[in-house]
Amino acid sequence: MPATIVDIKKKTGLSLATISKYLNGGNVLPENKVKIEAAIKELHYEVNEIARGLVTNKTRTVGILVFSIESPFTGMILHHVGAALRKSGYGMLIVDSCDDEAIEAKNVKYLISKKVDGIIVLPVASKGDFLAPAKNAGIPIVLIDRSLSDIQYDCVRIDNRKSTYHAMKELISRNHKKIAIIASEREYTGRERYNGFMEAMRDAGLDVPVEYQVRATHSIATGYNGMKKLMTLKDRPTGVFMSNYEITLGAMLAMNEAGFKCPDDVSLLGFDDQLFFHLLQPQIYMVEQPMKAMGERAVELLLGRISGVVVEDPVEIALGTRLQKGNSIRTL
Repeated sequence: MPATIVDIKKKTGLSLATISKYLNGGNVLPENKVKIEAAIKELHYEVNEIARGLVTNKTRTVGILVFSIESPFTGMILHHVGAALRKSGYGMLIVDSCDDEAIEAKNVKYLISKKVDGIIVLPVASKGDFLAPAKNAGIPIVLIDRSLSDIQYDCVRIDNRKSTYHAMKELISRNHKKIAIIASEREYTGRERYNGFMEAMRDAGLDVPVEYQVRATHSIATGYNGMKKLMTLKDRPTGVFMSNYEITLGAMLAMNEAGFKCPDDVSLLGFDDQLFFHLLQPQIYMVEQPMKAMGERAVELLLGRISGVVVEDPVEIALGTRLQKGNSIRTL
């Protein structure tokens, strides 16, 4: 028969009120904490989270709303977010928006119905209307990777424009003048990386013809179709910047299929360093995001909101990136 709070009382000699206070997250004397923890361990007592939630109005569960569970970037972020939540005694409830704004809006309402204490969002939408029900319910919200254009929420991200701008120096300094881009025009990160690319080219006095600008979505198909298009141009680019992992993968597939070699035929610069690329030759120059730090800072910020420790206006934290060097760029 499972141990109960009464068994802990008998073991420790403490009152039910003291034990209940501790189990529900309250402060007790240090010596009483030691006694209760020892009894819990010896008796294999398991806290009834549902019952505790009724008392504290907290479920110790955080909802994680992601744009697509298929994305390798999402998987890495979930890994780091989950690890940080576990350290603080929280679980996570993950919902997949499938890159669909309508599903995303429904998922927010689902998380509210599950009484989550807070929500971490990797959004599909560029505007924040879909989060209004959670905000109105008083549920803290932290965005990762993508800001929203109309309403400010706590957000942990990188400076996509600045990171791309600095990475482009690797191509430009190697005397590349005909540089193309394959990027998303839908996602916030794709738009910001496109802007950083164009700014770097403009500051270097280099033109970017319309045919060198391939813009669609963050997907393998976009990378594949975009690279096929670029490689069939009469005046082919000598370098290509690819704005995320999926696009880079699709572009490399198209190059290999067409028999083009990197960096002999075209130099490549990508975004979102992933383990897979370290297994290939040539190794691609990649902008590496601090995904562990992003996940940890988002959890830290959210739990601060949940506990009431963080009370100031919404904050936006922009973390730095680094360029993972490879051998995919040649000097002309």
